[in-house]
Amino acid sequence: MSTEGNHDEDKVSGPATREGAVWTSVGADWRHLGGSFRRHGFSFEWHDFEAGSDVDWSRSFHAGSVEICLNFEGEGQVTAAGNVLEFRPRMAGFYVCGVGTISAQRRAHKRHRFITVELSAEFLRRHLNGYRAWLHPVVQALVGSDRARSGVGASLPLSARQQALLGTLRRPPVLLEGQVLWYQAKAIELVVELLFQPSDDRELFCARARRLAHARVEKVVAILRERLSEPPGLEELGRLVGCSPYYLSRTFSSEMGMTLPQYLRQLRLERAAELLRSGRFNVTEAAMEVGYSSLSHFSQAFHERFGCCPGLFPMSTGPQRALRKADGSDGGRAG
Repeated sequence: MSTEGNHDEDKVSGPATREGAVWTSVGADWRHLGGSFRRHGFSFEWHDFEAGSDVDWSRSFHAGSVEICLNFEGEGQVTAAGNVLEFRPRMAGFYVCGVGTISAQRRAHKRHRFITVELSAEFLRRHLNGYRAWLHPVVQALVGSDRARSGVGASLPLSARQQALLGTLRRPPVLLEGQVLWYQAKAIELVVELLFQPSDDRELFCARARRLAHARVEKVVAILRERLSEPPGLEELGRLVGCSPYYLSRTFSSEMGMTLPQYLRQLRLERAAELLRSGRFNVTEAAMEVGYSSLSHFSQAFHERFGCCPGLFPMSTGPQRALRKADGSDGGRAG
């Protein structure tokens, strides 16, 4: 669902130029996903591009806002008040666009894929006023004053659950009429996960247990990504992460909101989609690469996940289309 034509109205005037123009200038696949900064106080946006030179990312920022970045691929940095926030692949971070200079660059000659969540100061005040003491200092300042200075938070590895958000944020699993409310819930969820900072109090046992469970799930996800075509079974996974298969199964479902087989299927299909989008793999090759031995099962699962058969899966970026055309395979490869 793209509303690029209306979304530019949400951008403030002044040092920041209109967002559509910023990303169009680098040939980016930019897509508004949900929400409206002006009407709702939040907005989700998707970015996918490869630039020939460094990109001045700060020109798309809103004044008087916090922006969260879920960085799936590519490298960049945001600088404010003498502090630098570095973005590496599979990292999350946030920055405050307030009074004073804030600069941002995306590196040249790299593929960049990331989601930004723009949050107005008013939205944060409305939802976080009773929680100011637990917020990161730069966010505290914005919630408390219209004259807060620009600043950056810390970067954190994307959790396995946050990485899984890539698909659902781009394709919300709710009716159109409920999408604004759904995206608002996701915005608040990310605020609580990323903008709060831990207290200095001694951790309770349950907090330590949650952290250990989270670490185990992260390790399982890394193993599955590495061994996608021949993943280990539940027994072996339990041994590799140091817990019983039954406990691992329950922990994984609790952390990820889906079972291990469901998550493995999602990983395989998303990887297959990347291979097809690259133009270097036909349907059969992509299916075998991610561990499917039955082409019919793969096609059915792919259609359920993406809403089209793999042979017709669209390539989403200009650079990929150009690459396929240069290879002389613009008409598609037989699958």
